[in-house]
Order: sequence, then C-alpha cells, then structure tokens
Amino acid sequence: VQLQASGGGLVQAGTSLRLSCAASGRTSAYHAWGWFRQASGKEREFVATVTWSGDTTLYADSAEGRFVISRDKAKNTVYLQIDSLKPEDTAVYYCAAGRIVSQTARHYDYWGQGTQVTVSS
Repeated sequence: VQLQASGGGLVQAGTSLRLSCAASGRTSAYHAWGWFRQASGKEREFVATVTWSGDTTLYADSAEGRFVISRDKAKNTVYLQIDSLKPEDTAVYYCAAGRIVSQTARHYDYWGQGTQVTVSS
C-alpha cells in the first residue's frame, strides 16, 4: 500500500484546510485509515481514524468538534477537514493504514510521507 498525503500549507488562524491522502495498492486489505500529527519537538499523536467502509470513526479528544475524517472509496482517498485552525495545530500531518481501529501508531502498517500544516496567528 502506498499513501500520498497532500493539502497542507501556511494558513492564518481561523481558516480551514482539507488534507487528502491518496491510497494505492491493496487498500481493501486494510480496515482503518488514520491521521496522526507531529509538532516540532513532540511525539506523534493520533488525530482521527475511519474504517474503509465508513461506518466507524474515532477522534482524539483534542480533535472533537473541529476535525472531520472521511473517505471516498471511488477515489481511494481519505480526507481530514480541519476548521477554525489554531497555531497549536501546526504540525506535520501523516496518514496511515492499519488492520484495526486504534489510536496507537504502532497498529498502523503503512504511512504516507506527511504534509506540513503551519498556522499563523
């Protein structure tokens, strides 16, 4: 499975972004499709995950309300909509594919290269 994340950039606080993760390969073999982020000097943290069927989503407590994860099976793409961006959302955002729905990074087998989101105040 190959994952290609895109959609990051330099934005002002209060605006929105939609990150995309294009998947190729044996996507049907993986049940959970997640987003993580890593700010400079900090550990990678879970943001959200969605099942490929779309029937289950899981969010980090910090992501509830401003983040929405979704997937488009026809396009083999997973999205992360982020609204009302804050400077503390600044991080590299990674998409990942795994076999179980989990908030734990080690449960994900494949990772994209990351896309930088920088939020200015």
